[in-house]
Amino acid sequence: MRSFDDLVDEAGTAGMTGWDFGWLGGRATEERPPWGYARMLAARLATARSALDIDTGGGELIAQAPRLPARMCVTEAWPPNAARARELLVPRGCEVYEADAREGLPFPGESFDLVTSRHPVSPPWEEVHRVLVPGGHYFAQHVGPASAFELIEFFLGSLPDHRQGRDPRHEAAAAENSGLTVTDLRTARCRMEFFDIGAVVWILRKCVWWVPDFSVGRYHDKLVELDTRLRTKGPLVAHSTRHLIEARR
Repeated sequence: MRSFDDLVDEAGTAGMTGWDFGWLGGRATEERPPWGYARMLAARLATARSALDIDTGGGELIAQAPRLPARMCVTEAWPPNAARARELLVPRGCEVYEADAREGLPFPGESFDLVTSRHPVSPPWEEVHRVLVPGGHYFAQHVGPASAFELIEFFLGSLPDHRQGRDPRHEAAAAENSGLTVTDLRTARCRMEFFDIGAVVWILRKCVWWVPDFSVGRYHDKLVELDTRLRTKGPLVAHSTRHLIEARR
């Protein structure tokens, strides 16, 4: 394996734009949930008349869909991701809005018959209800509770209170309280493996909410400790949690 400094330096300068995790190829793995969200999403988009994807990242998942509705809109709050989404989606006739869904969606009420999201920052249930037409559907894959916490707590220590967040039952209740009717709720716990310290540095730069104050300098000693562990004991195993949720207005 290459040296600690070489791996960390490479990961520290690698690109971050968009929501593509291809850089981790051969350096980390993550099991996928059994339901196949991308396939299910494409099927729903193919039959929708108007759709909105919230927190779309760089638009990569929507761009994979073979057929899009007559009106396809996406929102994304981070400017570099929004720019990437424009590159991918505007040529296909999509409308890209640089907006934070938690601050309100920039659309009139009853604008869409389908609202989707993969891993929204925080599901804006009242806004989802507002922009859906009666009978319209919300279809999404959310991050679940204590996702990747084996890695996160290595750096931050035990976080018992944070482990309670993103509970699928609480999110379903919040959706119902907004006026939606939850029609499907599935959960999955998926194995993750990190094979070298570069993969860890890259993912912590990418998912900035995992260790919010992360920098190589601030966590140098912990990174060295983990690098030694990876070299002597093999990959760090963690688990991501996901839930599939569908609701109808």
